[in-house]
Amino acid sequence: MTLPTPLQHWLHNARAQRIAVFACMLLYAVSPVPDFWITQLNYIALYSLVILGLVLLTGIGGLTSFGQAAFVGIGAYTSAYLTVNMGWSPWLTVFAGLFITAVSALVVGWITLRMSGHYLPLATIAWGLSLYYLMGNLDALGKYDGIQGVPPIMLGSWDISQGRSFFVLAWGLVLLGVFALLNLLDSRTGRAIRAMRASVLMAEAMGVDTLRHKIGIFLIAALFASVSGWLFAHFQRTVNPSPFGLKMGIEYLFMAVLGGVGYVWGAIGGAVLTKLLEDQLQVLLPKLLGTSGSYEVIVFGIVLVLVLKYLPDGMWSLVGRWLPKPERVDDWQRAALLPERSKPALGETVLEVTDIRKQFGGLTAVKDISFHIKAGQIVGLIGPNGAGKSTTFNLVSGVLGLTSGTVKFRGETISGLPSREIANRGMSRTFQHVKMIPEMTVLENVALGAQLRGNQSALSSMLRLDRAEEQSLLREAARQLARIGMGHALHEQAGNLAMGPQRLMEIARALCSDPSLLLLDEPAAGLRHKEKQALIGVLRQLRSEGMSILLVEHDMDLVMDVTDHIVVMEFGTKLMDGTPEQVQQSPQVRAAYLGMEH
Repeated sequence: MTLPTPLQHWLHNARAQRIAVFACMLLYAVSPVPDFWITQLNYIALYSLVILGLVLLTGIGGLTSFGQAAFVGIGAYTSAYLTVNMGWSPWLTVFAGLFITAVSALVVGWITLRMSGHYLPLATIAWGLSLYYLMGNLDALGKYDGIQGVPPIMLGSWDISQGRSFFVLAWGLVLLGVFALLNLLDSRTGRAIRAMRASVLMAEAMGVDTLRHKIGIFLIAALFASVSGWLFAHFQRTVNPSPFGLKMGIEYLFMAVLGGVGYVWGAIGGAVLTKLLEDQLQVLLPKLLGTSGSYEVIVFGIVLVLVLKYLPDGMWSLVGRWLPKPERVDDWQRAALLPERSKPALGETVLEVTDIRKQFGGLTAVKDISFHIKAGQIVGLIGPNGAGKSTTFNLVSGVLGLTSGTVKFRGETISGLPSREIANRGMSRTFQHVKMIPEMTVLENVALGAQLRGNQSALSSMLRLDRAEEQSLLREAARQLARIGMGHALHEQAGNLAMGPQRLMEIARALCSDPSLLLLDEPAAGLRHKEKQALIGVLRQLRSEGMSILLVEHDMDLVMDVTDHIVVMEFGTKLMDGTPEQVQQSPQVRAAYLGMEH
């Protein structure tokens, strides 16, 4: 059946989809559904809030945490203690819980998020266990018996902490959380978070402060969990340490993986599947086995293994294929232009490299290399494999630290600065192996390059107060794509592009930062003849516009065709430098490439 065109457009509109979801929630609350299912859905809402945070933290940000149950416990215990022992209103205790959770998350995040690999999950396990035993041993919190008699949440004289009233409250908060995360991911901050997972090196080169963003998403996930804990305390009317231990931390992660840890809506799907499966197994397994026990844990383990093997993106990856996807409207044409940095005058020295050296233990990879680049000039950096070109490139861009020597950019010493600080001063780069976010569109990948040209916070993005800036960033990305001849591919998924367009996309992303110097690391690698010709055209165009370029490349035909000056390296040292004609005529260069007997 084909839907009418106006209805198709309505279904593809993001705002219309959200209105439809809210309407379905309210209709369900007033429908004659048995109270049993309302209660089940209330528990699913509590789980969903926590898993939404895990989707952002683990699925989008790539950080595995087993400690989310501990943050649920902070929210629950804070509200229970303040309402029972100090007579606070639950409407105030939610903010107290959020404050304590935020302080805890910032401290834990600052310490643990500097770790990588298996150390981060182990650190969050330790954090969860520590808080669990702390809650179970404090007299003020009732030890393992917990706190009894937690008052309900009241709205005037109306108890909204049970039944259908609680359903509307809990699911209203879940949907607000869903839409806040969708807004966040469709923003400058969201692109930075996705880039951080794809490649920390790329993210830092684009100006992303990866540690700050890691702590930010850790904090958001903790706050979502705290709200769930606040609801849980007043829904259950009692709290004790049992629901906040490591077991629940693992279950939350299981729900996220089952639903689809990379999908916002997958958080709800995972909670629904897990809760329903758990209830059914608790009835069926004793009948099948003839005895009672926690056998559902074994089944969950088997299900998790099967999902990871055959459906690594979770159940929502199947559902999402059949749902209409929101269409991005090209409404940025009238957006304000981004401010541009002052550019160096033609002929002005842009980059000055003096006697730079890099040692790895006893190995000297780069030894006392010096060269300079003037505005409007393309300088090639060439040499045989192992000559030290990439190391020199990384020393200039701040990816590697210098052992000695200096690098000056537009007269300012940048030696020792991290790559994001160097990018902020007007130097942008591409990579030898294309680094991008395959699941995002070409336009969104290129807009990542303008990361440093925006200043809206994550909170502004979640509340959708950043739209004016966002439209300006997208307009700039579209302009740079048109500049290099890829204006037709704005909404193409980046992972579907061939190698040539991917390389051009990387150049557009680098240009989006409004650089004074462009560093291109083997941009012709893997390109076909026509793609190389397109690249040569782009480089010539950029030079005619006054752009300065440092080019590391193995394709000698391309280098000789587009460069104004060439620096030749061999075994980490500078062999010579000069014009393309001088380099071609040099016996030293021919010997380095072809061998002495030639």
